[in-house]
Amino acid sequence: MTDKRKNAEQQEIKDQETGQQEYIFIVRCGEVALKGMNKPYFERMLLERIKKLLRKFDGVRAYRHEGLIYVRAERSPEGGSLSEAEMLSRKQAILKEIGKVFGVASISPAMECESTMEDIGRKAVEYMMEAINEHGVKTFKIEAKRADKNFPVKSPDIAGQIGAAVLKGCKVLKVDVHEPDVRLFVDVRHDKSYIYRDKVPGFGGLPLGTNGKGMSLLSGGIDSPVSTWMMAKRGMLIEAVHFHSFPYTSRRAQEKVEELASLVATYCGRFRMHVVNLLPIQEQIVQNCPEEETTILVRRFMVRIAEELAKANDCNMLITGENLGQVASQTAEALVVTDASVQMPVMRPLIGLDKTDIMDLAREIGTYDKSIEPYEDCCTVFLPKHPSTKPKLDRILQSESKLDCETLIKEAIEAEEIIEIRPA
Repeated sequence: MTDKRKNAEQQEIKDQETGQQEYIFIVRCGEVALKGMNKPYFERMLLERIKKLLRKFDGVRAYRHEGLIYVRAERSPEGGSLSEAEMLSRKQAILKEIGKVFGVASISPAMECESTMEDIGRKAVEYMMEAINEHGVKTFKIEAKRADKNFPVKSPDIAGQIGAAVLKGCKVLKVDVHEPDVRLFVDVRHDKSYIYRDKVPGFGGLPLGTNGKGMSLLSGGIDSPVSTWMMAKRGMLIEAVHFHSFPYTSRRAQEKVEELASLVATYCGRFRMHVVNLLPIQEQIVQNCPEEETTILVRRFMVRIAEELAKANDCNMLITGENLGQVASQTAEALVVTDASVQMPVMRPLIGLDKTDIMDLAREIGTYDKSIEPYEDCCTVFLPKHPSTKPKLDRILQSESKLDCETLIKEAIEAEEIIEIRPA
């Protein structure tokens, strides 16, 4: 008998003893729970998103029940013979995917048992014995919740009786109500009850598709991928536009942005990215307009092109990674002049954050390392030595009057390339 088969058979015996041949995850909603009469709609959207992300795994199902979402995953799907290590890896991968879903507040890998004090006590002892053997746990506390108000034992008494059962079955343990090594949660429900230890935090927010669609101006820097992620977290579907200045910017620079977009897509799903060559517009600005106005003029063209693409693709607003005062085009005066070029609302979710906060969030969502790769960006092409930080709208309009703006925008859009972005 091979070691792999032996491990699988030992795990099967263990599962039969505990009565649990599936991994069970309890998924809790965040703001979704506060949506009043719209709550079922948000919960349905959240469940559909979870199902969609878990399609890559065999033997997994998700469903709503009694105000929670449950995910059940076969330990070794389709009669397979996964080793214990492979099963644990599968469990962690499923947990990680659920955690990426916007709208999920927390996830708990749980043990299921019958809703009787005897079975809850027996499973709690098994659970704590495993914690002792694997983690050297010495102290614990029971926290009980009685979702089924018809259950004959009240929550404080459930905690007391299950705690007593654990002390009797696990002689090495002691109760510590202040700083226990393990907080063991008991959730008593009508048909089944659940025991769990961890509440793995999710990102919260709202389910994708519940809050319109935005056109994100996506560059290869740190900020714009984070701002895109933040708006997706608020339930917004994403479309993106990326500007380049080939041949001043390289093909590899664009590939970097595509890779960044794929990292963002692991959270918000596949989306389209419109790639637009900005160089002809930049050249016209340099030839006809004051040097110090180059940055703000280029920015106005970018948002106007983004607005036209947004209108054509059913987007409600624009999304940028601008942060107040970070660079010349992001002063209060410059932002006002930029916004005057479009009618569509411009969302700037990073507007008041410190750069260190943005960098920390980029690290958390996995885009930081890719963002800091040193490839050129269209915004650095023809960069003036002394850009205007307090532009005046009347002077900017006067400079734009020297350009055939409508034709430049039309030609840029007609030459666009569309790339389908898929999750990394």
